[in-house]
Amino acid sequence: MIEQARGVPVSVLVPIKNEATNLSRCLGCVQWADEIFVVDSRSTDNSAEIASKHGAKVVQFEFNGTWPKKKNWALENLPFRNEWIFILDADEVLPAAAEAEFRAAIADARETVGYWINRRFMFMGRWLRHAYYPNWNLRLFRHSLGRYEKLTNTATESGDNEVHEHVIVRGPTARLRCEMDHYAFPSVEVFVEKHNRYSNWEAQVAVAERFAGRAEELQSARVAQRRKLKKWSQRLPFRPTLRFLYVYLWQRGFLDGREGYYFARMHGFYEFLSVAKTYELKINRERRGR
Repeated sequence: MIEQARGVPVSVLVPIKNEATNLSRCLGCVQWADEIFVVDSRSTDNSAEIASKHGAKVVQFEFNGTWPKKKNWALENLPFRNEWIFILDADEVLPAAAEAEFRAAIADARETVGYWINRRFMFMGRWLRHAYYPNWNLRLFRHSLGRYEKLTNTATESGDNEVHEHVIVRGPTARLRCEMDHYAFPSVEVFVEKHNRYSNWEAQVAVAERFAGRAEELQSARVAQRRKLKKWSQRLPFRPTLRFLYVYLWQRGFLDGREGYYFARMHGFYEFLSVAKTYELKINRERRGR
């Protein structure tokens, strides 16, 4: 395990499970970081070995089925030696320019407690220049001042890692100039598998809000606005069609060619799954008397 300082005073956190295909590419882009933690959910491939070879500290995570999930657990329990932390998924890659920008951002932060970074989605072997672009995520922040939001206490059957939850920080934020490449969907099969799980989360959170209220108050105006828009959109009719039109027309996915069309149609189907699963959960709860 490599312990020497790599230059930039930031601790990188990479949550994984069976990410051997992506991990070398991911860890290779942050070798300049002072510290790298890989939080593993008992991978059955050689992910842990790859992580160790890249100088990362490998920690195993045991999920209890509800809360906390992997990233929040890591934020609460790992012995980070830096004030600043960066969350990087195994299917994401930073450009070479990130090293200098991260160094400058941390050095010049003053009152800033977090930075948003934009992502470029790769789908069917190409960068989607319009659909789901831009896609801003708060990933670089002061460790003591940021945690992922908690939206439900129930088991969502969507995996042990935060996907749609946002980081909430206490203080002002800014934006980074560099952008990450996001290789989330290397194939249609992977897209379908992931969004089948994601729709479980969508349905469980929607029903939990209906019957029990929100599990935790939001502390970020930006995230609160997103949630209000999401809640408003859930009342609209023909949501699957509207989701397709949003990605294909409003985000100009049609300019991404056939890949943009497929991407938009598949997100429409994802919305349909969320609607159908929410309805199923709701009527089952009503039949059981809540």
